[in-house]
Amino acid sequence: MAYDLEEQEQLDEFKAWWKKNGKLSTTLVLTALIAYAAWQGYGSYQDKKATEASVLYQALVVTESSKVADIKTQATKLTTDYAGTPYAGRAAILSAKASLGANDAKSAKTQLEWAAKNAKESTTKAIASLQLAGILFEEKSYAAALQILTNDADKGFMGLKEDLKGDIYLAQGKRAEAKKAYETALNELDAQGRLQQYTRQKLEALGSETTGV
Repeated sequence: MAYDLEEQEQLDEFKAWWKKNGKLSTTLVLTALIAYAAWQGYGSYQDKKATEASVLYQALVVTESSKVADIKTQATKLTTDYAGTPYAGRAAILSAKASLGANDAKSAKTQLEWAAKNAKESTTKAIASLQLAGILFEEKSYAAALQILTNDADKGFMGLKEDLKGDIYLAQGKRAEAKKAYETALNELDAQGRLQQYTRQKLEALGSETTGV
């Protein structure tokens, strides 16, 4: 094929550029293709892990609560091998519930601590934190319970969090702090809910003015 002078000059320029930069360009293209393939593979891997975790979690859910050892084993597999899925945190909470039912508060606290720290869902973290703080409250470990509740919580659980803080402060004899926590809880809880009424009763028992809350 014959080229005119301008086309030949452009071709010569391209050949010179390719000789100088072609290797780099090829490397960049290959790198991009490899990265894309890896990303696609990672996505498939994550989907596969999530599916496996879902199956394991469903099996855990239907396990009889009396089979505490089986529940712990299943939950441990999820928190160990599938920690990156939302099912791991949920499994830890279910395992903690079973442990509490068996009067094993130590194991329950360990499982809830894991969920509060590692769960992938904010709601799961909030539930784990509240339950953990509740156990510590019952054990009269007030400072530790309050420390748990200082962490950021899912907005939907703020009322429960503040209500529990009020109970802890009241147990410590800190009436002013308890009133403030109950007042905050009232603003967050469902106005028609049973807990809102219960919290209001606790606040009124402290002699607080609740008008306008």
